[in-house]
Amino acid sequence: MKVSEQLCDHEVCTHVLMAKEECITQECNIAKDTSILRNRKTCPTSEKNQTFPNPSKNTHYPPEDDSQASNGMSAHRSNRGRTSTSDEPSPRELLPFLLMVGLSFSTRLYKITEPPHVCWDETHFGKMGSYYINRTFFFDVHPPLGKMLIGLAGYMTGYDGTFPFIKPGDKYEHHNYWGMRGFCAVLGSFLPLFAYLIVLELSQSHTAALITAILLIFDTGCITISQYILLDPILMFFIMAAVLSMVKFNQQRHRPFTVPWWLWLVLTGVNLAGALGVKFVGLFVILLVGLNTVSDLWRLLGDLSLSLVDVAKHLLARVAGLILLPLFFYITIFAIHFVVLNKSGPGDGFFSSAFQSRLIGNNLHNASMPEYLAYGSTITIKNLRIAGGYLHSHWHLYPEGVGAKQQQVTAYLHKDYNNLWLVHRQDVNNSQSGANDLVRHGDIIRLEHKETTRNLHSHLHEAPLTKKHFQVTGYGINGTGDTNDIWQVDVCGGRKGDLVKVLRSKVRFLHRATGCVLYSSGKTLPKWGWEQVEVTCSPYLKETPSSQWNIEDHINPKWTEIFWSE
Repeated sequence: MKVSEQLCDHEVCTHVLMAKEECITQECNIAKDTSILRNRKTCPTSEKNQTFPNPSKNTHYPPEDDSQASNGMSAHRSNRGRTSTSDEPSPRELLPFLLMVGLSFSTRLYKITEPPHVCWDETHFGKMGSYYINRTFFFDVHPPLGKMLIGLAGYMTGYDGTFPFIKPGDKYEHHNYWGMRGFCAVLGSFLPLFAYLIVLELSQSHTAALITAILLIFDTGCITISQYILLDPILMFFIMAAVLSMVKFNQQRHRPFTVPWWLWLVLTGVNLAGALGVKFVGLFVILLVGLNTVSDLWRLLGDLSLSLVDVAKHLLARVAGLILLPLFFYITIFAIHFVVLNKSGPGDGFFSSAFQSRLIGNNLHNASMPEYLAYGSTITIKNLRIAGGYLHSHWHLYPEGVGAKQQQVTAYLHKDYNNLWLVHRQDVNNSQSGANDLVRHGDIIRLEHKETTRNLHSHLHEAPLTKKHFQVTGYGINGTGDTNDIWQVDVCGGRKGDLVKVLRSKVRFLHRATGCVLYSSGKTLPKWGWEQVEVTCSPYLKETPSSQWNIEDHINPKWTEIFWSE
């Protein structure tokens, strides 16, 4: 009797499967294109009239389970993990997690004020936190978010930004530095907790999650790097938070467009912006999330139960949450950075003259100077490429075997007395005065270095690093040189007779003897060049920021001074 019942159940199941297969086959024959196939509906059947085999212990066909997680495991915990199907953790699960919270925070905050002196890279990042508190502009290779948060933590805990952070070993004395260290330690304390939650979601094993968290809690390197004023704990916080948010978002894939689904999507985007806003190393976690997103969209595209409109909705949601939102936050970080740092500081020279004129305390801010360039003026000349520097010279010569052994001419990124040059006519004996004293587009001039009295000079020797360019040197004595000291001033987009405007005009200096143009290559010279930027004379005359300059400082008491306010 039992055998006959099993055969009957098997026969009924077979008929149901054949009916479904026949229905799909008929629709496929009718729908020749994939768009019709994607929009297909399931065969209309009445649930009341359907007959399914009873999923009893004697049935060979177990019921389907729709609660599959993103990693292919059941969303319900196994006996070794969570025993309840509820999302609420049981007290047995909560107790170890709370214990880990206590251990993680206590190990990182323990004796946070020791040692009471500057350690390692606190020299840099503590100083930059002080810059934010004092609103002093500076330039750094890393994005600003981490340093802004360090400065904010110091400000909120009573630090006044007056400690100089000169070198490791300097005593903090009465300065309130613990807030900045404590902030980094708190963010570092979250790392083992994030690791626990990530491993728990991926493996569904409390044992694996606990082992991972314990290894991080008692890792000496992880503890140490979290106890000082550094960017690393802040960076790792955002990276691991982004990964956790991504994993949590993946677990919501069967409940799209619900509140938890949107929450984890938005948090993933925010944490991506945070990671990239601290260091550019954050690009790697962006790559990870990007690959995961591509894989997820590919899976959705292959799901024929979804229409193309549904797939488009998923795509737009991810574009908004993982591209537009992080981009908005990243730009906002820099906007806050430039609003806060409104006072002149050590990073001014890296930026354009127009930007410097907006910094309170900069010599260009509300500056009073002649409007037009004139002969006899003392000037500084700034290159327009990013970090192009000021035209600079000093007493040191090019070494043996590097072009002619003449005085070095470089581009220097900081303001310095050796950046000053005198503007002369081609004929050193010409002493005309009046309206003709103004420099115009197409004029032939000489530039004399004020400190060394050498002329700006070029010749057919190859440049130190850019071998296809010509060498630029300082040559002559007391302003007397040769025909290789002669340059033509060209105003970009100008016409013959146009005056050269201070700050506003983009100019190029064409070497009359060789036909090349004064150029900042952006390459850093070796030790003999004091690691300053190479200046060459380029035979390629295309207008680029590297070959364009502007007059920044302009000193000429003979001419009427015009008040600048940019």
